[in-house]
Amino acid sequence: MARKPSEDLLSPVTLVIGQEELLLDRAVAQTVAAARAADADTDVRDLAPGVLQPGMLAELTSPSLFSERKVIVVRAAQDVPADAVKELKAYLEDPAPETMLVLVHAGGAKGKGVVDAARKAGAREVSCPKVTKPAEKLAFVRAEFRTAGRSATEDACRALLDAVGSDLRELASACSQLAADTEGTIDEAVVARYYTGRAESTGFQVADLAVTGRTAEALGQLRWALAVGEKPTGIVYALASGVRAIGRVATADRSMRPADLARELGMPPWKIDRVRQQMGRWSGDAVAHALQAIAQADAAVKGGATDPAYALEQCVVTISRAARGAGAAR
Repeated sequence: MARKPSEDLLSPVTLVIGQEELLLDRAVAQTVAAARAADADTDVRDLAPGVLQPGMLAELTSPSLFSERKVIVVRAAQDVPADAVKELKAYLEDPAPETMLVLVHAGGAKGKGVVDAARKAGAREVSCPKVTKPAEKLAFVRAEFRTAGRSATEDACRALLDAVGSDLRELASACSQLAADTEGTIDEAVVARYYTGRAESTGFQVADLAVTGRTAEALGQLRWALAVGEKPTGIVYALASGVRAIGRVATADRSMRPADLARELGMPPWKIDRVRQQMGRWSGDAVAHALQAIAQADAAVKGGATDPAYALEQCVVTISRAARGAGAAR
């Protein structure tokens, strides 16, 4: 008979399930912190994927000479070998005292027997689904500022999402930096100051020209932006924001009104109108090709190349080609 799910952070078994890496790591860290708060001498064994083999679990959960609490973290539990799964299921029926087992599972059909066994054992369950929708990412940014005890405007949250991108680790880091380095309400101007350089409008002008295929003008504006002190990283952010916006709007329901689409995508209505005007001959393949070029430029301006300006020029040319329907030609 299945036991009632636990809500205790010190539960003998915790099931962390999902594919959002940052949230998975946070769930594990929360469990470890709770264990160490209860016993500062807690012994933590964080097993990398593929490490747990037959016979290891019995050794890891055996009583300690010093009787300290143990936390055993099994990563990628869906990939545990069949023989070790049998031992794991047997252990779940009778967990060792003063031992906390944390199973990190990606979800899905693979290794579902481990999930079922953990649930039957009354495991505390933490869900970490992939954050994919713009509204969910926006909610994540809001929550990060709230957790840090800071107030941020809606426009600031959206500007940060546009500037930093969709990676949750980068967003969390950006929120943490702004919370630590600024005072008062975090607004759009604060985000622009930190993430788009001193002449941020110039960087976005480069992006606006590039995404409409105006190569010569975009290159000229790029050289001016660099000359007046625009940071290369700020220009990359602007280019990424422009291309991502096109990808998001292009894949949305075109029958929706700008106001409704704005709410769905977490973008202001005026930006929806502008992006629709910029879409031109963009295709899904072209967007992917442009984003790849932006990723390469991002690496280059952060130390991966000796000439960041040249890397940015190549990126602008690639984006402009994509805008003219030739983005995936190479």
